[in-house]
Amino acid sequence: MWWDRKSIRSMAKALKRSPSSISRELKRNFPSCRNTYTPRVAQERALAKRKCRGRTDRLKNDKIRRYVIFHLKKRWSPEQISGKIEEHIGEKISHEAIYSFIYAPISYGKPRPGFEDLRPYLRRRRKLRQPKGLRSCRRLPKYQGVSIDLRPKIVNTRRRIGDWEGDTVESVNHRPGINTLVERKSGLVFITKLNGKTAVDTTDAIQTRFRNLPDKLKQTLTLDNGPENSAWKTIQETTGIKCFYAHAYHSWERGTNENTNGLIRDYYPKKTNFTKIPEEDIQFIEYELNTRPRKRLGWRTPLEAFSVALGG
Repeated sequence: MWWDRKSIRSMAKALKRSPSSISRELKRNFPSCRNTYTPRVAQERALAKRKCRGRTDRLKNDKIRRYVIFHLKKRWSPEQISGKIEEHIGEKISHEAIYSFIYAPISYGKPRPGFEDLRPYLRRRRKLRQPKGLRSCRRLPKYQGVSIDLRPKIVNTRRRIGDWEGDTVESVNHRPGINTLVERKSGLVFITKLNGKTAVDTTDAIQTRFRNLPDKLKQTLTLDNGPENSAWKTIQETTGIKCFYAHAYHSWERGTNENTNGLIRDYYPKKTNFTKIPEEDIQFIEYELNTRPRKRLGWRTPLEAFSVALGG
């Protein structure tokens, strides 16, 4: 087309490319010693550049690649994999290299032929920030029990074991969901399938999980103001743990719990009907989360950190 003295814009239209792409191609392959563009020379130069570019596969060997893919499918983050790989197989790799490995085969939003798409195994934040104007229009509920303002300050430091946060993850169409209890220092989580949505169901779940724990592991429990958490006096009397309530619509005051619920949503997204999820599957997710290394724990797992704190 160039030899036919076509304009850049007409060539771009015929090749279904942008005019700027055609212009850059001509500039790259228009030698000053000639007054013409040679397709053969341009192709040879492109192939030579391709050989010199960085490798698409950023991981050093098959051993590392197998480890990375296996743990991505276990819902480990690239940082968690990077933090544990040397301990497990004696190799080092940065989390950035893992991200490059995941995204390098992606072209025009899809993996190239012969490559597996590993992006679905990365965590994704789907929550949208709510406009501030809507918050002021809500009627704030009264505290059902003791305010978080009266909770011991040491809880904020995460220096001691036994301070918990509790919440309910809802099912689709307001069906019974699951109760989650997260220990703040270690990140250990208890996940319990609920039989109903009442305060009795939630209280039974909490009592069951706390019943056999020693007193040093039952210091405080921080809840939200949902009606399912209204039986705080019963919880205190039967378990010995002190209950506190976060401020309404201040989910960050139970940040450890909210983050853990996000991890659970990786397995069971919104609109999941938990009544159809087998109990064994719930137990498996609990085990996976408690044996997944965490950066803030120095790449120990919550179960390891809980055991160390318990021994101390």
